[in-house]
Amino acid sequence: MPILGIEIASSADSSTMVDEEVRRLYERYQSAESDEERHEIALEMGKLDRRRHAEIYAALEDE
Repeated sequence: MPILGIEIASSADSSTMVDEEVRRLYERYQSAESDEERHEIALEMGKLDRRRHAEIYAALEDE
């Protein structure tokens, strides 16, 4: 069932995808050359965090 326009995969698949996305964002943040670039990446990290919370709540509702 899509939540917030996101198709929920199994929790293991979803967690692995998010972990990989976090790693990539962190690497981009570390190599950013300006405060503006770091700010944009931090906003992406916030969106990812909200998505992860939505997935957790959806899983809890299904139990």
